[in-house]
Amino acid sequence: MVSLALAESLLLAGRIEFFDLRQSEEADATFIRALQAAGEADDSLLGSAILAHAAFIPGWNNHPAEAAERLRAARTYARRGPASAEFLAWIDAVEAECSSRCGHPGDALTAIDSAEDVLASENDNHSPEWFTWFSAARLAAFKGNIQLLAGRYSQARSSLTEALTGLEAGESKQRAVVLADLATVEVSQEKPVESCKRLHEALDQLAVTWYATGMERVRKVREGLQPWADLDEVQSIDDRLYGWSTTLNALRG
Repeated sequence: MVSLALAESLLLAGRIEFFDLRQSEEADATFIRALQAAGEADDSLLGSAILAHAAFIPGWNNHPAEAAERLRAARTYARRGPASAEFLAWIDAVEAECSSRCGHPGDALTAIDSAEDVLASENDNHSPEWFTWFSAARLAAFKGNIQLLAGRYSQARSSLTEALTGLEAGESKQRAVVLADLATVEVSQEKPVESCKRLHEALDQLAVTWYATGMERVRKVREGLQPWADLDEVQSIDDRLYGWSTTLNALRG
């Protein structure tokens, strides 16, 4: 029981290091310790979750072979679980995001289609209590971001709007990410004022709960708004991005 609790705690710590703080090396080391603890507890499903999280690190850093290796391991452990349809769909969604970030949009779209099919199929297995980071709304968010990166803007708008509607009230971090992605859709349509409205909503969410991944998305959108830098609406975004606290957070990395 001690090893199991330690593995769950380390998985959560690794998630915070990677997604909230963007500390990739620290997160990788934490996931290794988490996997060791899961092995001592002989919990294959928890091991699968740790390995799939660890795949994000090379996936986001454009190392597709390493990401694929970690995902193969995650699927192997999931088969020993046994895993719920929801859990298996999440692994497909992780693969989709890694493929997208490694410059393979076709593979990403195929993986996200597989995730939707798996989630719809269901099975008799139940997800463990610690599996709290995935839902149909989260899958729609994955899908919308992948469609966005693939240049399918109208499809992305539909998926992201679905995700925004489906997210729970307390999911402020994920909401910030989805709002930033919707702001990117508006930039693609050369609608800077509408984009800024979405960015203000995203920043409101980040003011409630800081999330480095969400702020990265916001800053990326602001780069795309540079052709309209003289607009009052864009300068209003700059006023929020370069307040004292946000500037310090950015400099701290």
